[in-house]
Amino acid sequence: YCEEAVAGVGLVSQYIFFLQILFNIVAVGSSIVLAQYLGAERSQNELNDIAKASSIMLMALALVLTSAVFIGTGPLLDCYSLKKRVRDYAYEYFIIFGGAGAVFNAVSLLQSSILRCYGYTRETLLVTLVANLINVVGNALSLYGWFGLPVLGVAGVAGASLLSAAVSCVIQAVMIKKRSDICFDMKGIFAVPRKVFTLILKVGIPTAGENLSYNISQIVIMAMISSLGTYAMSAQVYTNTLARFVFVIAIGIGAAVQIKTGYYVGAGESETAYRKVFIYGLFATCASVFLVLVLNLIKQPVIGIFTNNDETIEMVSKVLRISILLEFGRSLNLIYVGALKGAGDIRFPVLYGMFSNWCIMVLGAWILGLKLGFGIYGCFFGIALDETTRGIVMLLRWKSRRWITKALV
Repeated sequence: YCEEAVAGVGLVSQYIFFLQILFNIVAVGSSIVLAQYLGAERSQNELNDIAKASSIMLMALALVLTSAVFIGTGPLLDCYSLKKRVRDYAYEYFIIFGGAGAVFNAVSLLQSSILRCYGYTRETLLVTLVANLINVVGNALSLYGWFGLPVLGVAGVAGASLLSAAVSCVIQAVMIKKRSDICFDMKGIFAVPRKVFTLILKVGIPTAGENLSYNISQIVIMAMISSLGTYAMSAQVYTNTLARFVFVIAIGIGAAVQIKTGYYVGAGESETAYRKVFIYGLFATCASVFLVLVLNLIKQPVIGIFTNNDETIEMVSKVLRISILLEFGRSLNLIYVGALKGAGDIRFPVLYGMFSNWCIMVLGAWILGLKLGFGIYGCFFGIALDETTRGIVMLLRWKSRRWITKALV
């Protein structure tokens, strides 16, 4: 559409992602607690209390953040030295999608978490596909003016994203209402015991803090790589784009492991959880390593999709070799962190994760990449070192069985 629009939307997207992290405090906390309650076969009233407490907290948070966006976007953008068009585009996008869309994004996140906990993962996939289709078509209509429609630009793009979030909420609400086994009745919503709120926040706040720490550390590493030149930055972007197709399986299995572990621990079957998580971890690690090896075998034509620059191609090619170690470690990390959190062992993986993000990943990237002069290869090796050592530590934590004493129910 135009470079000013890219700059404006890119600027506020990081703040929208921050809002998502805040919503995850409740969504992640409620999903872990709910999984253990389901495993423990708690009463419908107790299961309902989790849905009610989560809804109250998310709606209150969404309304506060919506107000903050409407009131604070102008002053926030004034802190940057922006061209008028860039500022206008940033303002439009943040107000429409970040502000007006906050409630829909929050509710949709909670609904999908609840559906997954009850085992309706195919349904959440269907909703995601429908929402993305609406978003993509809406974007195209807004930017290209098909069928003689007006070109709405950034406002239209934000509106399409808002519409997709709203449709997602409606579809998931219908799915939840039609399934009698899902306890999501909002009657007596203000009679929820205080301990339910505390339990959800006890799980959700540390997890959100870890996610925030990880993403800030990634921003710092990107800043390091940016100092190495445009080709290094491009190589970083292309490598991460390709890597997503590798670790997406481990992410999916990790999410499933968190729910399954919660079921087993809640049902008092910790020994079953202990054995099965090793099987899940082995499968995820084998899948990740296999895919990254395949990617290395076909990397030349794949990299060529993105760029014809020889220097960038060489960088991405070498970084993908380091990614073999990175994806091995990342798969361990995703599975065993998910298992520990599902078991209620939140504090250890969160605190160690934050330590590792900064003392191994960021510090390692700085020493290897900048101080010792290995450039982007040193930075990526620092990232791989963090993921691998953290994954091994989490595996040992799981093997120690200390998580058995951390159950929430």
